[in-house]
Amino acid sequence: GAVTSQFAQHLRAVLDWPLGVTRLTGGAVATVNLLGPRDGSDPRNRIAAALAVPGTQVHLYGKAARPGRKLGHVTVVAEEIEDAITRARDAAARLSGEPVPAGASS
Repeated sequence: GAVTSQFAQHLRAVLDWPLGVTRLTGGAVATVNLLGPRDGSDPRNRIAAALAVPGTQVHLYGKAARPGRKLGHVTVVAEEIEDAITRARDAAARLSGEPVPAGASS
């Protein structure tokens, strides 16, 4: 949710480069972890559905899908925190193949 990602900041620090801008890219940011679906399916097959949620970024760690295993996370930038949280949960549910939470974005 910042102009410069945590990963990029880490690289800059390790390489003794100037740190990047830390300003938020929106009014609010929410992150939801992505756990392996109960049925063991691969969330990579549902990325397009998650990216249809406005403001969503999907971060997958390249791990094999297994029920309950942390496979990545989604980050959503919005103007209001409640909206960011709702959208992040929506995107994570779409990746997991779970029912989309009530009140989720379309």
